[in-house]
Amino acid sequence: MRRKVICLAILMLFCLSVGGLQAQAQEKKLGLGIIVGEPTGVIAKYWTGSRTAFDIAGSWSFSGENAFHLHADYLLHSFIKVETGKLAFYYGIGARLNLQDDARFGIKIPLGLSYMLPNTPVDIFFEISPVMDLIPDTELNFLGFVGVRYFF
Repeated sequence: MRRKVICLAILMLFCLSVGGLQAQAQEKKLGLGIIVGEPTGVIAKYWTGSRTAFDIAGSWSFSGENAFHLHADYLLHSFIKVETGKLAFYYGIGARLNLQDDARFGIKIPLGLSYMLPNTPVDIFFEISPVMDLIPDTELNFLGFVGVRYFF
């Protein structure tokens, strides 16, 4: 069962990366940063257009599971007018692999707010995501975290 979950995750990540190769060029496309919450770890975001991006994270859950998480999402952004910087509500679809004694694989629906600071390549964001685990059992969970990324 664990082998099937790992193969599904690798296939999903491959498909996401191939889709990103066909994207249009955008200034400062790649951002790297940290997330703190449930789970806590590192995150990368790659802009594929003016409103679309992929993100991927590797993180650790401290909520009794002691499990390593991998997630990858395709995100759509709706920008909200603000006086300085840029504020975006984002949403999308992705997948989450939870590696613990009984590995779990599920579909993730990220919902968040991202504020891009003016005159600096940094964003601060908040995200909450319902996750419907499909393997090995069907179960609904929630993830939530805050983070910061530096774009270059």
